[in-house]
Amino acid sequence: MISVDNLSLKFGKRTLFEDVNLKFTPGNCYGVIGANGAGKSTFLKILSGEQDSTTGTINITPGQRMAVLKQNHFEFDEVDVLKTVIMGHKKLFSIMEEKDAIYMKADFSEEDGIKASELEAEFAEMDGWNAESDAAALLSGLGISEDLHYLQMKELAGNQKVRVLLAQALFGNPDILILDEPTNDLDTETINWLEDFLVNFKNLVIVVSHDRHFLDAVSTHIVDIDFGKIRIYSGNYTFWYESSQLAAKQKSDQNKKIEEKRKELQEFIARFSANVAKSKQATARKKMLEKLNVDDIQPSTRKYPGIIFKPEREAGDQIFMTEGLELKDENAIYFTDVNLMVDKGDKIAFISKTKQAVTKFFQTIMEDIPVQKGSFKWGVTINKAYLPNDNSKYFQTELNLIDWLRQYSSNQEEAYVRTFLGRMLFTGEETLKKASVLSGGEKVRCMISRMMLQNPNLLLMDEPTNHLDLESITAFNNAIIEFNGTVLLTSYDHAFVQSTANRIIEFTPKGTIDRRMPYDDYLESEEIKALRDKMYS
Repeated sequence: MISVDNLSLKFGKRTLFEDVNLKFTPGNCYGVIGANGAGKSTFLKILSGEQDSTTGTINITPGQRMAVLKQNHFEFDEVDVLKTVIMGHKKLFSIMEEKDAIYMKADFSEEDGIKASELEAEFAEMDGWNAESDAAALLSGLGISEDLHYLQMKELAGNQKVRVLLAQALFGNPDILILDEPTNDLDTETINWLEDFLVNFKNLVIVVSHDRHFLDAVSTHIVDIDFGKIRIYSGNYTFWYESSQLAAKQKSDQNKKIEEKRKELQEFIARFSANVAKSKQATARKKMLEKLNVDDIQPSTRKYPGIIFKPEREAGDQIFMTEGLELKDENAIYFTDVNLMVDKGDKIAFISKTKQAVTKFFQTIMEDIPVQKGSFKWGVTINKAYLPNDNSKYFQTELNLIDWLRQYSSNQEEAYVRTFLGRMLFTGEETLKKASVLSGGEKVRCMISRMMLQNPNLLLMDEPTNHLDLESITAFNNAIIEFNGTVLLTSYDHAFVQSTANRIIEFTPKGTIDRRMPYDDYLESEEIKALRDKMYS
């Protein structure tokens, strides 16, 4: 257990949070949410002892071992991959090193033998003889193949190092597990594996994530950092979001009686509990359902962007088509023999196991890179808005945000341009910031302002949720659901894809798989699983 008493953190005159009193109990998974800059990662660092608070104390049950997902990807560069994982259990690894050093001694004494015997007993008690096989199983589950296990960390790619460090945190059944954005750089299959691991993990988990599907799958509670306060609510992210929206709506309804409001909240809890009871998360963590109650439901003070895409004109019947498109190099076949006809109203999610495949496809059809083979054609009525993965070229300017957005507007009036910035929560002096100094999340919000300004009837989006906080992701997600035009997108955000796409197209080294169905149905289809195995073999 972790208890937090009278915690506060201040930087000069700025208070990040204060008067925080919380308890984190074993058997639960706490999903930490909050706007960018609210202090989520900082809060985890305080819990793990990596950073001091201004006031207050953190108390951990004596004897409990804490494991933390490391963020320094170069810390173990000179260490073998398998050994890096085992180092996650410091005491076990220390015993391994000490007894191996004794056995290596040329002048092995009786005293050494006694010490080695004691270490062996302790090692066996900690299940040390299974350490290597357990570490290997974790690595394999996270997509690190056996041929990489005995390489040094510096020989791995960046996304592979992330997985090894995640395995290190998970290793040895820690009593307390602290994870900051554990799904970064993971593909869908690996995220599903991690979800299953955490759902069946018996101890305490505290996790920060912007992945709503992941938070829903693993969380029994939500830790909300909002306006300097930190509160814990029972339920997963969707329950917190929908209940807080309902409570906000009720708060504004002055005419409804208290009894009617309470009945409405109780009916909401019953519906939610019935849905959660069918999920894999509920089977392992049923206590969550028992603790849901009306008193947990509070209106959120969050500000959500106002994202609305209004097509200037309706698209005709000819949307977009390709014939025999192909792109490959010495490293990979990105896409091949792509013969695609996009129909009006399609919302297509493009996926691939080949890194960069969909990004390069989008760059091709947006003429950022030349066509290698084949052709494509846009319909004459199409007005498209593009959100690229790499937006850096748009922000190499000293213009302020008003003048930056004005570049893309036929209406040059400042009030008009400010409207679109305001929808993405840029107000007051913020609109006078230079475009060149924006954070990653601010740049994406500016790009969304630009997209709204274009009044498109087709949206093309490469990883649209990157760098955004949960509030912006939720608003963006809802806007795509409501949009009555055509959408071409790729995203690792499972919830975003599942809720928006009505068609899935996968690029493989042997051609495309094209199905009109929701994302979850695509992933769960046995027929498609067999086809995918064949196409990637």
